[in-house]
Amino acid sequence: MSYNYKKYLRSGKLPHIWCPGCGYGIIMKALIRAIDAIGWSQNDTVIASGIGCASRMPGYLDFNTIHTTHGRSLAFATGIKLAKPHLKVITLGGDGDMSAIGGNHLIHACRRNIDISLLILNNNIYGMTGGQFSPTTPLGKRATTAPYGMTESAFDLSKLAIGAGATFVARTTSFHVAQMEDMMKQSFSHKGFSVLEIISGCPTGYGRRNAQPEAWDALEWQKINAVSLNRYEAMTPEERDGKFITGLLHNETRPEYVESYDKAVNINNEA
Repeated sequence: MSYNYKKYLRSGKLPHIWCPGCGYGIIMKALIRAIDAIGWSQNDTVIASGIGCASRMPGYLDFNTIHTTHGRSLAFATGIKLAKPHLKVITLGGDGDMSAIGGNHLIHACRRNIDISLLILNNNIYGMTGGQFSPTTPLGKRATTAPYGMTESAFDLSKLAIGAGATFVARTTSFHVAQMEDMMKQSFSHKGFSVLEIISGCPTGYGRRNAQPEAWDALEWQKINAVSLNRYEAMTPEERDGKFITGLLHNETRPEYVESYDKAVNINNEA
């Protein structure tokens, strides 16, 4: 099936700034297809971002978009959702934007279960600002600020989101395009705070320092190391080394924040 991508793009903002081989173009096209498939109106859809390579994406997309400050996009998105609950709100950003300076906003958005869909584009590095290590840079991997290899353990962002209270959590990769689009549709249809972690490659900032200098190196790594939950559980500890689970990781129903807030206000006003 072909899609009219031009309908959803701001052509005047192109060409984009992403490096050759960056996975974010793949992700952006999947995002367009997912929104198109579930039938959301462009006028009723809001996409918010912070600062970073991933956070440049809303600038190319023809929806209601807001490019905010570093790590603060969830705070802006929360205000938008509270003010206009009928809007469909998506927030996206990179692993540094969401888990470092924006980490506190992430855990509290999960905790309060507001009806926002968060896409974390995780390329394990600060790509835009010079290749510094991020909270998800794997142990032993190199960055400009870890020239001898990373000595800190990395965050598992999906586990962090589940532990903080997100009611929908999934993980996919920029290689697994069909799964990524399906997980996006499920995330957007979920009532409550949803987190979709998307593992992506960064040939410039991460790959050339860590044996993935070309785009296909990162995609091949994703193909080999991403496994389903059932497959992972059947593996031995030795077989699990270096592997990560993709697909739906957590799904539950819990009171949504905006509805709970409105109910509390109405009860107080009637008293």
